[in-house]
Amino acid sequence: MKIAIPSSGGKLCMHFGHCDVFDIFDVDSAAKTIIKKETHTPPPHEPGVLPQWLGTLSVNCIIAGGMGSRAQQLFQQNNISVITGAPSDSTEAIVNLFLNEKLVTGTNTCDH
Repeated sequence: MKIAIPSSGGKLCMHFGHCDVFDIFDVDSAAKTIIKKETHTPPPHEPGVLPQWLGTLSVNCIIAGGMGSRAQQLFQQNNISVITGAPSDSTEAIVNLFLNEKLVTGTNTCDH
Protein backbone atom coordinates (compact mmCIF):
# COMPACT_ATOMS: atom_id res chain seq x y z
CA MET A 1 0.00 0.00 0.00
CA LYS A 2 1.17 3.54 -0.75
CA ILE A 3 -0.12 6.45 1.32
CA ALA A 4 0.31 10.10 0.31
CA ILE A 5 0.11 12.98 2.77
CA PRO A 6 0.31 16.65 1.74
CA SER A 7 3.09 18.16 3.80
CA SER A 8 4.62 21.46 4.75
CA GLY A 9 7.51 21.60 7.20
CA GLY A 10 7.21 17.86 7.96
CA LYS A 11 3.61 18.18 9.14
CA LEU A 12 0.34 17.54 7.41
CA CYS A 13 -0.70 20.59 5.38
CA MET A 14 -4.37 21.13 6.16
CA HIS A 15 -5.35 21.70 2.50
CA PHE A 16 -3.82 19.20 0.10
CA GLY A 17 -3.75 21.65 -2.83
CA HIS A 18 -1.58 24.16 -0.97
CA CYS A 19 1.18 21.87 0.26
CA ASP A 20 4.90 22.23 -0.47
CA VAL A 21 5.47 18.50 -0.98
CA PHE A 22 3.78 15.12 -0.68
CA ASP A 23 5.27 12.56 1.69
CA ILE A 24 4.63 9.15 0.18
CA PHE A 25 4.90 6.09 2.36
CA ASP A 26 5.25 2.49 1.24
CA VAL A 27 3.66 0.52 4.05
CA ASP A 28 3.08 -3.08 5.04
CA SER A 29 -0.48 -2.89 6.32
CA ALA A 30 -0.40 -6.46 7.68
CA ALA A 31 2.75 -5.82 9.73
CA LYS A 32 1.64 -2.23 10.42
CA THR A 33 5.04 -0.83 9.48
CA ILE A 34 6.46 1.86 7.24
CA ILE A 35 8.81 0.35 4.66
CA LYS A 36 9.95 3.53 2.94
CA LYS A 37 9.23 7.27 2.86
CA GLU A 38 9.80 9.49 -0.16
CA THR A 39 9.14 13.19 -0.62
CA HIS A 40 7.88 14.50 -3.96
CA THR A 41 7.26 18.05 -5.14
CA PRO A 42 3.85 18.18 -6.82
CA PRO A 43 3.06 19.74 -10.17
CA PRO A 44 1.22 23.09 -10.12
CA HIS A 45 -2.21 22.80 -8.49
CA GLU A 46 -4.89 22.64 -11.15
CA PRO A 47 -8.17 20.70 -11.14
CA GLY A 48 -7.58 17.01 -11.80
CA VAL A 49 -3.77 17.14 -11.93
CA LEU A 50 -2.91 15.83 -8.44
CA PRO A 51 -5.07 12.67 -8.57
CA GLN A 52 -3.51 11.65 -11.89
CA TRP A 53 0.01 12.52 -10.74
CA LEU A 54 -0.33 10.57 -7.48
CA GLY A 55 -1.81 7.68 -9.48
CA THR A 56 1.38 7.55 -11.59
CA LEU A 57 3.30 7.17 -8.31
CA SER A 58 1.09 4.14 -7.45
CA VAL A 59 -0.53 5.87 -4.47
CA ASN A 60 -3.75 4.16 -3.38
CA CYS A 61 -4.64 6.22 -0.28
CA ILE A 62 -4.40 9.91 0.55
CA ILE A 63 -4.77 11.32 4.04
CA ALA A 64 -5.59 15.03 4.21
CA GLY A 65 -6.88 17.66 6.56
CA GLY A 66 -9.25 19.11 4.01
CA MET A 67 -10.30 18.44 0.45
CA GLY A 68 -13.18 19.62 -1.70
CA SER A 69 -15.83 17.18 -2.86
CA ARG A 70 -14.81 17.40 -6.54
CA ALA A 71 -11.19 16.54 -5.68
CA GLN A 72 -12.40 13.58 -3.62
CA GLN A 73 -14.39 12.33 -6.62
CA LEU A 74 -11.35 12.66 -8.88
CA PHE A 75 -9.20 10.68 -6.45
CA GLN A 76 -11.82 7.95 -6.24
CA GLN A 77 -11.99 7.82 -10.07
CA ASN A 78 -8.23 7.18 -9.97
CA ASN A 79 -8.72 4.32 -7.43
CA ILE A 80 -7.22 6.35 -4.59
CA SER A 81 -9.13 6.23 -1.30
CA VAL A 82 -9.48 9.51 0.58
CA ILE A 83 -9.39 10.17 4.31
CA THR A 84 -10.09 13.75 5.39
CA GLY A 85 -10.14 15.51 8.74
CA ALA A 86 -6.67 14.32 9.79
CA PRO A 87 -4.88 16.40 12.44
CA SER A 88 -1.88 18.62 11.78
CA ASP A 89 0.82 16.27 13.06
CA SER A 90 4.00 14.80 11.61
CA THR A 91 3.25 12.75 8.53
CA GLU A 92 5.00 9.69 9.98
CA ALA A 93 2.89 9.88 13.16
CA ILE A 94 -0.28 10.08 11.06
CA VAL A 95 0.68 7.00 9.03
CA ASN A 96 1.52 5.04 12.18
CA LEU A 97 -1.83 5.99 13.73
CA PHE A 98 -3.62 4.98 10.53
CA LEU A 99 -1.82 1.62 10.35
CA ASN A 100 -2.73 0.88 13.95
CA GLU A 101 -6.37 1.95 13.41
CA LYS A 102 -5.96 4.81 15.90
CA LEU A 103 -6.18 7.79 13.54
CA VAL A 104 -8.91 10.08 14.82
CA THR A 105 -10.31 12.30 12.10
CA GLY A 106 -12.39 15.40 12.55
CA THR A 107 -14.18 17.73 10.21
CA ASN A 108 -13.03 18.12 6.63
CA THR A 109 -11.31 21.53 6.81
CA CYS A 110 -12.12 22.40 3.20
CA ASP A 111 -15.44 23.98 2.29
CA HIS A 112 -15.37 23.87 -1.51
